[in-house]
Order: sequence, then structure tokens, then C-alpha cells
Amino acid sequence: MDNGRVDEDDRENAHRGRNETTEERADRRWTELLQELRVAQTGVQILFGFLLAVVFQPRFGTLAETDKTIYVVTVLLGSATAAALIGPVCYHRLLTGRHLKPETVVWASRLTLLGLVLLFCTMCSALLLIMRVALHNTLALWLVGGMALWSFICWFVFPVWAMTRSSNGHNDAGRVK
Repeated sequence: MDNGRVDEDDRENAHRGRNETTEERADRRWTELLQELRVAQTGVQILFGFLLAVVFQPRFGTLAETDKTIYVVTVLLGSATAAALIGPVCYHRLLTGRHLKPETVVWASRLTLLGLVLLFCTMCSALLLIMRVALHNTLALWLVGGMALWSFICWFVFPVWAMTRSSNGHNDAGRVK
């Protein structure tokens, strides 16, 4: 329970321009995380729904064994992604009222990051299956590789680059502080 005192995290946040208690910070971070989860979960649910329908299409029986294997891996990745991105909500629900919100936010953030990595893998795997069926050649691998690289850069490289620049004395606009 918050006793109104300022702890080390609060001092660090106040230095950055926020004057909030540990509980206020946890509430803010939880709200931000929920917004992120809403975006990710919607995409995962749509993708997963389409994946589940594929096996019931007449053409599925004509796929090569390799393509069927890619499909099974993709469905399993999609299921793991959905579990990881829904997990934080369950985690929060089970721990609500136990005065563990800061810890809940940390673990929910970790599950969300895991879910995003799994989503990356699911999207690459789904794209591989689609490109193999559509193109029937090695161009499919190059296209998937290119899209995987672009997604990886957008999702992971740019944020890490921004963090690095921020910690090296640059502000958000790229100007030196």
C-alpha cells in the first residue's frame, strides 16, 4: 500500500518530469499496457481465426507435406501468441486487490514482449505459407526474409535505437540536449 512517501523510483521519475507515487506509476503503466494489448490482441485474433479456417478449405488436402507442416507450426505459434497476449489480463485479474500492481505490471510487460516476439514468428510463418502456396518458388523465401527483416527493424531495432540515442544525451527529435 502506498504510504505517500517518495521512494527511489519516484525520485527518478520526478527527475524525468513525472511526480507520481509508485502506485500512480503502476496505474499509468498498466493503462498504457492495456492499450498496447488491445491493438495486438485484435490483430492476433483475426490472424488466428483465419488460420483456423484454412484446414477446412478443400485445397488444404492438396498442399505438400512441407506446407502442411508450416501450417501446423503457424497455428501453434498463433495459439502461443494469443495465450501470451491474453495472459497479462488474467494475471491482473487474479492479483487485483493484493497490492501487487507494480509487480503485475512488470510481469505483464514481460508476457506482452514475449507475445510480440511470438507474433513476429507467427506472421513470418503465415507469410511463408502463403508465399509458398502462391509462388511455388524460392522467391517466396526472399520475400518473407525481406518482410521479416523490415518487421524486425520496425518492431525492435527502431525502439532500441531510440533508447540508445535517449541514453546518449539526445532528445526525441534527435537534437542534443
